[in-house]
Amino acid sequence: MTAPQSFDPAVFRTEPPTLLAVRCPECGVTSFPRRELCPYCTAELVEVEATPLSPQGVVYSYTVVRQAPEGVATPYVLAYVDLPEEELRLLSRLVGFGDMTPDLIGSPVRLVTAPMDDPEDDRLRYAFEATAQGASA
Repeated sequence: MTAPQSFDPAVFRTEPPTLLAVRCPECGVTSFPRRELCPYCTAELVEVEATPLSPQGVVYSYTVVRQAPEGVATPYVLAYVDLPEEELRLLSRLVGFGDMTPDLIGSPVRLVTAPMDDPEDDRLRYAFEATAQGASA
């Protein structure tokens, strides 16, 4: 059996769920998603190897999306997630939360795989879900 395919293997591996970033060799800043130039010092990052990011994060801010383009199921939760180990903030969907979400700010989350919106697309994307500690929050 083959592993499920990522929507973009340069950004996300599915088994185990892993986000891939780059760390600038000049200034040490971690960037996600991968870029050709460091957004802080403009050093070239083309030859830099991918750096796996921590799968553990904390919700910084979020919104419930209730209107979306055709083919995208609503509602869904879109959040900024902080990855404290890397001092990095990224935008991601949160899964496992319904239309009526509690205050999620500060909730611990972990990286998971999620299906694409198109049911005919069998690739996987990344998302975050509450950890057992955050589920009771």
